[in-house]
Amino acid sequence: MDCKHCNKEIHSKFCPDCGHPASLQRIDGKYILHEIEHVLEFERGILFTIRALTTHPGLTIRTYLSENRSRLVKPLLFIIITSVLYTFLDHFFHIQDGYVSYKETSGEHASAISTMVLWVQEHYGYANIMMGIFIALWLKLFFRKSDFNFFEILIMLCFVTGMGMLIFSVFVIIQGLTHVNVMTVAGIIGVAYCVWAIGQFYDKKKIVNYSKAIVAYLLGMITFWIFPVLIGTIIDFINKQ
Repeated sequence: MDCKHCNKEIHSKFCPDCGHPASLQRIDGKYILHEIEHVLEFERGILFTIRALTTHPGLTIRTYLSENRSRLVKPLLFIIITSVLYTFLDHFFHIQDGYVSYKETSGEHASAISTMVLWVQEHYGYANIMMGIFIALWLKLFFRKSDFNFFEILIMLCFVTGMGMLIFSVFVIIQGLTHVNVMTVAGIIGVAYCVWAIGQFYDKKKIVNYSKAIVAYLLGMITFWIFPVLIGTIIDFINKQ
């Protein structure tokens, strides 16, 4: 038989040219359980990724970029999973009102600015992915002498901000169960972790790297929030013409 992936002739269970199996396992309950176990595998799955990013984020990410990319969860998948988890928990426990104070009119008479800002606030998990682009631009500027390119910085931020989403998720559960407002604490710890991880990524021995990291991170957040306000302003201006 021929390989269904590269059309080479197969005489065993796997294609000798591309390694594709001669026949795929049928998707059933056993297959689903195996996939879940693979994702949660402590030696190379999401649990290993979380553990490594908790203890040695800088070294872990540099190793992923230059040496071994098989043990960690893919960075885009990691930030998507953590952002979806945060968004689900946030809506489940209705935490947004606990730390969001933007109350401009929504609905038929809402301005484009308020619509866009409220969307970001209500979908912070997804917006966090876009925010990484702005933070990466500032990091590239502040660490322009570094060998890491823009896309490698984005990969690093996928891991770092993904961990930030997990930190927020933990505090969402705490506030949801205890009804004690702890989201301010979550924000401080989340930003502190990101700054610490970014500083470690570049060089953990240089204190100045942590200073650059926090300035770049905050500027990235500020410019990200300016973006929807600017776009909303332009839309409102056009609508009034």
